[in-house]
Amino acid sequence: QVQLVESGGGLVQAGGSLRLSCAASGHTLSSYAMGWFRQAPGKGREFVAAIGWSGTNTAYTDSLKGRFTISRDNAKNTVYLQINSLKPEDTAVYYCAASLQRLLRIRVSEYDYWGQGTQVTVSS
Repeated sequence: QVQLVESGGGLVQAGGSLRLSCAASGHTLSSYAMGWFRQAPGKGREFVAAIGWSGTNTAYTDSLKGRFTISRDNAKNTVYLQINSLKPEDTAVYYCAASLQRLLRIRVSEYDYWGQGTQVTVSS
């Protein structure tokens, strides 16, 4: 069983930056592909970014490329999401997820473990 805990969210002005962290316990993260998703009020959970087990391969939702960067530090059992040039439409709860598949995944259904989420609110 893997437990995931996100942190780093908060209230930020448009144009600012945040780095979200996802710390894992219960199992080493190096065996898992990892992903970040987000869910805005009244909307479904949306894929943001994913990274394969080694960190070599990454994937992003096209509209977010260039502002979002996913990375991982397997020695620290932690995955990160750097978000730059934040916009009000980035406001959402951001979730970290782990997949038992080692190659990166982009669908909600392909992930086996989820964190509780961290709120990101961007003011205009």
